[in-house]
Amino acid sequence: MGTVRLKIREFATERGWSLKEVSTRSGVNYSTLKTYAQSSGMATVDATALIKLARVFEVAIEDLIEIVEE
Repeated sequence: MGTVRLKIREFATERGWSLKEVSTRSGVNYSTLKTYAQSSGMATVDATALIKLARVFEVAIEDLIEIVEE
């Protein structure tokens, strides 16, 4: 099973947003968002959170995900 990293910090930084602001804009719980942003690789990610984050950053889900290990 592979692991992925979400490029939350990169997209937030490009827009000048804090993680708190991303949380407010996306509706993704701050603690969940912080965990995702700090993780160097996860085996599972909530699909609903991915959709919300992709929408708030106006990117495709594929752009939000970096495959760390296959």
